Amino acid sequence: MSLTGYKRSNGEWGFRNHVLIAPLHQMLSQSARAIEEAVPGVVAISHDWSGMREKDFDRIAKTLSGILVNPNVFHTVILAIGTDIESEILSLAQAHAKTPFTIVTLKDAGSLQALTELGSKAAATALNGAKALKREPAPWSAVVLGLECGGSDAYSGITANPALGVASDKFVADGATSILGETMEILGAEHLLALRAITPEVGQQIIDVVARYEKSINYEGIDIRGAQPSRGNIEGGLSTLEEKSLGAAKKAGNAQFTGVLDYADRPPVAGLYFMDTPGHDIEQLSGFAAAGVNIAVFTTGRGTPTGSAVIPTIKVATNTEMADALPDLIDLNAGTIADGTQTLEEVGALIYDLILRVANGDETRAEIGGHHEFNLSRLYGSTL
Repeated sequence: MSLTGYKRSNGEWGFRNHVLIAPLHQMLSQSARAIEEAVPGVVAISHDWSGMREKDFDRIAKTLSGILVNPNVFHTVILAIGTDIESEILSLAQAHAKTPFTIVTLKDAGSLQALTELGSKAAATALNGAKALKREPAPWSAVVLGLECGGSDAYSGITANPALGVASDKFVADGATSILGETMEILGAEHLLALRAITPEVGQQIIDVVARYEKSINYEGIDIRGAQPSRGNIEGGLSTLEEKSLGAAKKAGNAQFTGVLDYADRPPVAGLYFMDTPGHDIEQLSGFAAAGVNIAVFTTGRGTPTGSAVIPTIKVATNTEMADALPDLIDLNAGTIADGTQTLEEVGALIYDLILRVANGDETRAEIGGHHEFNLSRLYGSTL
């Protein structure tokens, strides 16, 4: 199967051609949603950042600036108050890519209603341009694949996750980029991933990321390794975090790790990476979007409607019972491996082919259902 996409001016490729409505202050989030409703076909994000220089400002700025220029975005309509802090975020975005912007400020508009009207006009104009752009043949290196799981169960580590690993390995071998996230999800398995690092330094970085996470938790007196997984994980048949981690790590297949990324950082070259992200599904997808991920696969044993504002997100079920119960959420059932009707390699090939079909324009269940969540990841959650 051939691969097509939209080539961007910085050499990246998009598999969607979104017009994104992005507020740079929480008070403008409602306006962004109003524009999305007024102009069918555009997509909006909203968030709770108040525009202050908080302790988490660097993390916030990196996330917002990154998603503004995700390769799946054709044009961004930015809603702003008109502050110097917002200018810093825009400068960071422009350092990544030259995605066209239309900036509508509350100061110039004079009122929220006028800002919404101006933003709607800009969005409609940009959408016409997006519709006129045609796909063209893309190289395998165009793929920047995000690997995620949520609502894991006892089947995750033997069906969907290793099958996704088969697909990820093939893309990496083809010259694409694949990114594994969720630091908490490799707790207890980090030493196994470190053994697959391309250099000892990269292996030590994987160990250090997990150690840093544990230190941030342990200062509260919590023994995270002795803790139990979430209630949903327990109900799904998992007993320990280590058991969950051994299954979650299988999403990354068997390829060597090229490097380790901080949250929302873009990979410098093709290869397999580990990104230091929270375990929260939406925050991880937001970090992936900011890092330039243009397609994601989300394995789930319990079912989840979570999608991304700009990344087509494929849902792969770990068990047949859940896949049959939630057909409006699930794109592919890997439970057939446990059922004995398909092999791991066969389902891995199906996931690989589905990624290509979605990259070429097929809609995911999350896209059809309008699930395009976004959330800012915080470390502190308070202002200076």
